[in-house]
Amino acid sequence: MSKYTTGELAKICDVSVRTVQYYDTRGILIPSELTDGGRRIYSEEDLKKMKAICLLRELDIPINSIKELLSEEHPEKVISVVLSEQKQALKTEIAEKQARYDKLEALEQSLKKVENFSVESIGDIAHIMANKKNLHKMRTFMSIIGVLMGLVQMGMLILWITKGVWLPFVIVMSISAIIAGAISSFYYKRVAYICPECHSVFRPAFKEFMFAKHTPSIRKLTCTDCKHTVFCVETYGKEA
Repeated sequence: MSKYTTGELAKICDVSVRTVQYYDTRGILIPSELTDGGRRIYSEEDLKKMKAICLLRELDIPINSIKELLSEEHPEKVISVVLSEQKQALKTEIAEKQARYDKLEALEQSLKKVENFSVESIGDIAHIMANKKNLHKMRTFMSIIGVLMGLVQMGMLILWITKGVWLPFVIVMSISAIIAGAISSFYYKRVAYICPECHSVFRPAFKEFMFAKHTPSIRKLTCTDCKHTVFCVETYGKEA
């Protein structure tokens, strides 16, 4: 059976001699033999144990925990549980870092669109990013309602054209008008706008909101604070 000195064991496991000696002093890896001159001699089993220790340390498992694990009657069972917990912790850490990366990426892309960069610009972008998910959910909900309304209207129109029955179409259109008004009010109460001039977040009057020029993300409004009429960026706001 092969035997190894401290230096040989360290070289095989790609660690320093001091690390091997440290594990000995901590009682984690005690050499199988000591020569008359006091040299540590490690066996093949010691080598396997050292490799296991190195792997556990790479997974950030503390020295004290490793010592306890290796002293168990069935260490493989306990190690399996520890590894599962460590894996879950890593998944959480990766998810958190991915979320941070996504925010950095979104911030970088948003800054490219800002002509006159300022600290206030970052504040505007941060506000938009923080509320992006809520705004997306609301728009998705409204899109679904709009599609359903359109399908019902189309069905009643086809019924009128093919069967000459017009009353259901009139009823559906009347109901759709009421729903459209309710949806507009729902949307209005849950959005706000960021003024690019003074960077304040405001909600315009309902009439101005309804008839202003707009795209899916901006609307030409008069800021309630600085009174400038400009295209303002839409964001999710607290319900009015």
